[in-house]
Amino acid sequence: MANHLLEVRNVEIFYGDAQAVWGVSFHVDTGKIVALVGANGGGKSTLLNSISSVIRPSKGEIVFSGKSVVRLKPEEVAAMGISHVPEGRRLFSRLTVLENLELGAYPPNIRRYMKESLERAFDFFPLLRDRIHQAAGTLSGGEQQMLAIARALMARPILLMLDEPSLGLAPLFVERLFETIQTLNGSGITVLLVEQNVHQTLEIADYVYVLQTGTLKMEGRPEDLLGNPDFRQAFLGMVRADT
Repeated sequence: MANHLLEVRNVEIFYGDAQAVWGVSFHVDTGKIVALVGANGGGKSTLLNSISSVIRPSKGEIVFSGKSVVRLKPEEVAAMGISHVPEGRRLFSRLTVLENLELGAYPPNIRRYMKESLERAFDFFPLLRDRIHQAAGTLSGGEQQMLAIARALMARPILLMLDEPSLGLAPLFVERLFETIQTLNGSGITVLLVEQNVHQTLEIADYVYVLQTGTLKMEGRPEDLLGNPDFRQAFLGMVRADT
């Protein structure tokens, strides 16, 4: 069996009596950008929350770097090298940019790298250096997304999980965001991306899984999916220009 960085095996997840994820399996290999796409309610965010141990699956296994994470606390998962940028960013709006970044270096094994991590974050997002004393809530939407990703980088992740990072952003900034994701990946960070912007996602992803109503419907490389009639039909409005 291949040694994948992340393995999700036959995971089922419930919210009360309602089942949100039905026996989903997928994997992420080191150094890749892997995407989960599909309509709202497909279970994508739920899966990311289960990987970061915000919620626990009722069945199945989640293995990161050869170790199960399903019984770990979220902070323990973060200390292993998984950083999660949730949908909606969830910044501390009254705290400054610098304070938000410092909170990103929460894991004890990471704190000693605080200065180095700050410099790295500012290298990726130079604009934040000029905003370090500004309250996060006063930043623009694009700037807040920069800060949310930079905060996640403060934990020096091996795997960076991004949940709908382009949501609500202006088209110009969306393009910059996807370029940044590629740059982060090129620096050695593996990326698991949840996105509804299928067109942009197909341009940067190495492999794509398509979820629908909590089940895995299809998977493949972007070029293979574009040649799949079912995928083309499902996402025709988003990929017509390239098909």
